[in-house]
Amino acid sequence: MMLASLVGMLLLQMGAATRAIHDYNVYHPYTEIDSWMTGILIDNPDIVSIERYGQTYEKRDINLLRIGERTGAMKKVVWMDCGIHAREWISPAFCQYFIKQILQEYRVHGSRMAAMMKEMDFYVTPVLNVDGYIYSWLNGTRLWRKNRSPGTGSCSCYGTDLNRNFNVTWGTIGVSTNCCSETYGGTAALSSPEAASVTRYLEQRKADVLLFLTIHSYGQLILVPYGNPNLTAPNYGQLMKVGLAAAAEMKKVHGMSYRVGTSPDILYPNSGSSRDWARLAGIPYSFTFELRDNGSFGFELPEDQIQPACEEAYSGAMHIINHVHREQFNGSSSTAAAVSVATASLLGALLATCVTVANNAF
Repeated sequence: MMLASLVGMLLLQMGAATRAIHDYNVYHPYTEIDSWMTGILIDNPDIVSIERYGQTYEKRDINLLRIGERTGAMKKVVWMDCGIHAREWISPAFCQYFIKQILQEYRVHGSRMAAMMKEMDFYVTPVLNVDGYIYSWLNGTRLWRKNRSPGTGSCSCYGTDLNRNFNVTWGTIGVSTNCCSETYGGTAALSSPEAASVTRYLEQRKADVLLFLTIHSYGQLILVPYGNPNLTAPNYGQLMKVGLAAAAEMKKVHGMSYRVGTSPDILYPNSGSSRDWARLAGIPYSFTFELRDNGSFGFELPEDQIQPACEEAYSGAMHIINHVHREQFNGSSSTAAAVSVATASLLGALLATCVTVANNAF
């Protein structure tokens, strides 16, 4: 029995040592990310669990890492997803970096992160569009964006843009009905199993979700709801204030400027995004991060920029996370009042919105 225990301990140490060499400064294929997730669980069983909350079109599991102390009580949630667009490889790289950092900070006695994890859980999906991400690693497919669902009817092209498939002003603007387009929104809202899985999972927990962060590239932007120019989030002013402060923190790291605003104001109008759905569902803080760069390399950001890109993004994300944590657990009645605006008026605005479908690809 003693020998078996010693062997078990040795195997665990060997496994931890092997996992310690995971290189956060290179891009990893999905098989390596999946193995890394298992390693994170094995090394941190006291605060980490893996939850499967859906399947892709090609029947691959969609998994998240749930990170936080097991208190036995209902806890508030910070959501983060990466890799909704397959070609944006810096996005899954950031989720890996983010998880590494918060786990390291948690282990520092008396740290703010240790206090946070008593009161909040982090739900992090390193790769949401698993099929598309795997496909983007094949020869000649590096810039693939969508998932891998087949076209319908006479259209033989593959893929739905998952960030046009959520049930918020679906199919109205900044989206294409041509299934060969990169912004094809699908046959209906939530027609993709990936978007449907996120929606179904969070609908059950949305009252506890304080923050929704979805990580993209490129453009160096922090986007707030809504993508439809006819709609305004009830707490737009607060979202802008927090976003601008996050961008200021990001600039301190490596001097990179990030613009903040709604998508119509600083990028282009769109509909059916996960960010907009999260805000409409009642999650008070919802942001899209568009990471480096401004177009010099675009989606093919060199690996020597992974670390600085992740460092500045981490600074911005943590500013927002710290803000929502302080607001929730230290109290902020004015913000709470602003966020609790009745959803009936906004739903009425949505029903009244009639915007011609934009068929051009953005």
